[in-house]
Amino acid sequence: MMSLIADNLTNTRLLAMIFAAIAAVATVLTLAMPLLVTDSLSKRMKAVAIEREKLRQRERERMARGEKASLRQSPRQYMQTIVERFNLNHWLGQEDARALLVQAGYRGQAPYVTFLFFRMLMPVIFMAVSAFYVFFVLKLEQRTSIKLGICILATFVGIKLPVLFLKNQIAKRQLSIRRAFPDALDLLLICVESGMSIEAAFRKVANEIGSRSIPLAEELTLTTAELSYLQERRQAYENLAKRTNMDGVKSVCMALQQAERHGTPLANTLRVMAQENRDMRMSEAEKKAAGLPPKLTVPMILFFLPVLFVVILGPAGIKVMALK
Repeated sequence: MMSLIADNLTNTRLLAMIFAAIAAVATVLTLAMPLLVTDSLSKRMKAVAIEREKLRQRERERMARGEKASLRQSPRQYMQTIVERFNLNHWLGQEDARALLVQAGYRGQAPYVTFLFFRMLMPVIFMAVSAFYVFFVLKLEQRTSIKLGICILATFVGIKLPVLFLKNQIAKRQLSIRRAFPDALDLLLICVESGMSIEAAFRKVANEIGSRSIPLAEELTLTTAELSYLQERRQAYENLAKRTNMDGVKSVCMALQQAERHGTPLANTLRVMAQENRDMRMSEAEKKAAGLPPKLTVPMILFFLPVLFVVILGPAGIKVMALK
């Protein structure tokens, strides 16, 4: 077996064919990647524009009729039917779930109904699949209590899976916002110092920052709409802080509220907050860099040291074997 592998590794024709195949696949992927890339920025900004129009229509109806009107996206009919039939709003519906959905970028009634539907469906699927594999496919020679414990564990994983998915989406969204937020504050400072109003500055920054962070551009666009149509501007800043759930954004929103309440210049506030967020981003990068050596210890022990020993001791071992 070893001799066959060695012959194949020294076969120049075989190696040339392998490298040619790899080069051909890489060429095809390089040419096909631009065709597969979707314009996510345009798609998300279009969704934000639709949300803004809904907000505008809602505020107009509320002011015209003197009551609060709610415009919601219609969820899928079968999901809505199951949620209403099993009364999942009472058993699984929580304000925390709505907050998580908003922080993950899912707004409206349709994502909420979808979340409730999958939160009920996933435990059933995991329980059925685990029971089928444990009792019929694997046929484990264990006690029935252990098999039932495995099924219960799989059901618990199915219960937590939708929440874990949302938290993963929130983490990705917050990471994108955190990386681009100091630059957005610098752009916002430039716009404010040039004489723009805060609404125009938010709109300009949202258009410019979209290439760096689509979630941040989306949040700034929604904040622009809320600043224009809500009765209290303070509510728009509070909504931005709740949607992002980040300390840096919360501090900036609080500073903007205080600046508007007490009449202090926005430029000074934005300059200080931009520097603080930039220092915060640098400190997080330094913290990750400081934690890198301990994380590399186990991979070095498992992968680098054995190869190093083979390279160092390999020639000596070959000579010893030749002498024998």
